[in-house]
Amino acid sequence: MRHIDEVQSGSNWPDAVPRVWETFLDTPTLGGASVDPAVVLVPVPYDSTTSFKPGARDGPRALINASKHLEDYDLELERDISRVGIATTTAIEPDVDSPVQMFSRVQKVVEHFASQDKLVGLLGGEHSITIGAVNAQISRYPELSILYLDAHADMRNEYMGSRWSHACVARRLSEQASLVEVGVRSISESEKHYVDAQQLPVAYWPNTDLPSVVSEVVGKLSHDVYISIDLDVLDPSIMAAVGTPEPGGMLWDEVTNLLKQVSLNKNIVGFDVVELSPHEGPEACSFTAAKLVYKLIGYATS
Repeated sequence: MRHIDEVQSGSNWPDAVPRVWETFLDTPTLGGASVDPAVVLVPVPYDSTTSFKPGARDGPRALINASKHLEDYDLELERDISRVGIATTTAIEPDVDSPVQMFSRVQKVVEHFASQDKLVGLLGGEHSITIGAVNAQISRYPELSILYLDAHADMRNEYMGSRWSHACVARRLSEQASLVEVGVRSISESEKHYVDAQQLPVAYWPNTDLPSVVSEVVGKLSHDVYISIDLDVLDPSIMAAVGTPEPGGMLWDEVTNLLKQVSLNKNIVGFDVVELSPHEGPEACSFTAAKLVYKLIGYATS
């Protein structure tokens, strides 16, 4: 946990006066950091194609606020993960007129920081923002694969008249790169037919043979991996603060074990954690989301 008097002052801030940053872990802003950060987090408060309950636009702020109460030292990894350097940008202003334009904004920001060899993570926001990030990473990693953790298949060709709905994200991504889904427990009949016809790898949940699932997932991913986590992949008992909760989800240790094994065997080039709707659940959910982001940073930078 980073106390106020432990936070370094900015260049235009009186040295004797402590300062709290509105950033992940209260670390200095991108321009105020004393060391070159290895990780850049980008808040994306976009929530325009949500079909059930809106609120993901408030996710980035809630996650960042909760992160201020994390301990920097991680017991499992036995290190202070924050020492790799974690910077938080200002939020990307939503474009509510056009999803495609919004994805373009996300793509430009990710391309900018990825070109500096930063590990870029998006804090969502709805799941459709993943499209912009993947577009940016594919230009750098032509053989990119995507690990997609979600309670829903998101394989519709269109939904509510849009091909860019959050219900179509996995379908659009699978048209660009190899995609492996994990945690799915809600799927339409047409989506199931499509998944089967295309022989797309999907690990449905609940699943009682986690070691086999992890081994199969790791085996299907290419060397360079982008990780996308919809928080509704977690069981509602630990993650109620999502717009479309589904019972029978993954538990904390199941998700973190999978992420750890991927990190040990693959190169994680970017990630997003999306669909936190803080008003739909207790504050503990925002803390859980923040800790998941921190864990993922720790695994990816190990």
